[in-house]
Amino acid sequence: MNAPDVPTRQMIPTWVGGDLVAVEKLEAHRKGLLHMAVSVFVMCGNDVLIQQRALCKYHTPGLWANTCCTHPLWGEDAHRCAERRLYEELGLKGLPLEYRDQLTYRADVGNGLIEHERVDVFMSRVRTRVVPVPNPEEVMATDWVDMAELAAWVEREPSRFTPWLRIYLKDYEAQIFAT
Repeated sequence: MNAPDVPTRQMIPTWVGGDLVAVEKLEAHRKGLLHMAVSVFVMCGNDVLIQQRALCKYHTPGLWANTCCTHPLWGEDAHRCAERRLYEELGLKGLPLEYRDQLTYRADVGNGLIEHERVDVFMSRVRTRVVPVPNPEEVMATDWVDMAELAAWVEREPSRFTPWLRIYLKDYEAQIFAT
């Protein structure tokens, strides 16, 4: 069985020996190196837009995650990265983004890969539910879910969710979602 496609030589900001340097994304994950990341939550009232990762993703395929997440490109600003990935993954443009916090976590994502991320988290609060147009290479489904229902769903079926979403909800709820 062939592994899903991995982006070729995408360089991401990674700490090596205390210095921030460009490291190939898959190498950073294989070695569990601390690297920069961006996560976005789009909220409408108490509902959050979540995505189910495409089956061709090289880790955590088919699992549900927050609205979108990624690694900034070398030299890319976190806010610009969040805007870029909202568009690339979900076809969403022009959403207001509020910086929430910077979080750090480490999680085994399977197949010998580790996400060890220092994440800049952004929130977008919208008045009406936006309708995403998912990129099928990134996202296989989306859903709007009430936060209490999402927490209950994660509690019931944790294996259906990415490790980072479980960590965000369990350990960082106040930093991300407090109004």
